[in-house]
Amino acid sequence: MGNLLGSWRFKEPSTVEECDSTWGSDSESDEPAAEDDSGISETVSPADSDRAAGDPGDTSPQLTDSPASVPKMKRSFYAARDLYKYRHSYPNFRKSRQPNEYRNLRFYLNKIPLVPDGIYIEEILTKWRGDYDKLEHNHTYIQWLFPLREQGLNFYAHELTQDEIKEFQSTREAKRRFLAAYSLMLDFYGLKLLDKSGNVARASNWQERFQHLNESQHNYLRITRILKSLGELGYEAFKAPLVHLFLEESLCHNTLPNMQHSVLEYYVYTIRLPATRRRLLRYARQHYRPAHAFLWGPPPKRRGGVGTGGSTGAGSSGIRAPAPTPEQQRRGEESTTFTSASSGIFVSSHDAVACQDLAGGGLKGCAGLGSNMAGLDGALMMVGTRGERNEYNEVVPL
Repeated sequence: MGNLLGSWRFKEPSTVEECDSTWGSDSESDEPAAEDDSGISETVSPADSDRAAGDPGDTSPQLTDSPASVPKMKRSFYAARDLYKYRHSYPNFRKSRQPNEYRNLRFYLNKIPLVPDGIYIEEILTKWRGDYDKLEHNHTYIQWLFPLREQGLNFYAHELTQDEIKEFQSTREAKRRFLAAYSLMLDFYGLKLLDKSGNVARASNWQERFQHLNESQHNYLRITRILKSLGELGYEAFKAPLVHLFLEESLCHNTLPNMQHSVLEYYVYTIRLPATRRRLLRYARQHYRPAHAFLWGPPPKRRGGVGTGGSTGAGSSGIRAPAPTPEQQRRGEESTTFTSASSGIFVSSHDAVACQDLAGGGLKGCAGLGSNMAGLDGALMMVGTRGERNEYNEVVPL
């Protein structure tokens, strides 16, 4: 029995729908919009209404609602599978046979420097703030500042382990420096951390930094990593405010138009709580143009009484559809049915960004397909329902 359990592997998801349980059996009418405990408002201000309707005084170029005027798009399976793996705590993750040296924790305790540069965390936090050229062009620090349970491009950086995560979350000094590192990167992006709840806002230098961020798209990969690391180290609640701000800036204010697809395809799906993802996507759908091209909403209801969750009903002929097989029922619990009208594939700037030839030994240059694609083929599907507990000790479905 031990050998059988030891060799068990979960089924790998093979479609975007199998990777994404955001909507589940949810419909537009069965979740009141007013019940929002994330601090994210779904109300539309008069300015937003004018913007959605087309402000007569706005002379900026606008996308039309004509299907022929925009490229056909399709959701990225690589992104969906990568984030499925993250949200489900890396199914089939195998513990390393190497001794757990807690290198990430020791780095944050200022006991060891990052490799290969030999720089300590305190030097980064005190001397790199505001040095935007260094933060932009150095490609070795981000894996140390925001560790994950997956390998990054800096192969000197060590993956997190469950034991190290627990130890990190109980170490006040490490947590203090981690938030300082988060604040450092927010400043680099033209933002500031407002409070201990994770709320963020534009910084005084936002115009200059937003212009840079809109043009420096390899930073979109970094932001995906930052969001993932926030969730791993106990700051899951910090994700939604940052993602909401990026949605507002890219969709409403057009200050970060190049980021739009990355926010919807990656950042939203780093969030583990489906209800929070739904609220963010509803907000995005209110402002997305052209509206018909929005790919991330709930799946359309089928005719003949067949719902999105695989339920059966009588069609126009009065004949009830056959009952789903056990396999269909199992898959229906994990995924939803999504029908895309697109036939082509739209590659986002997040997917298409090319990893530069990085300085320092042990670094690998490649074409990036997401925040971390090196271990994508190991992403496997968790059978049945899973969950974890959020800060209110509630079970958080994934």
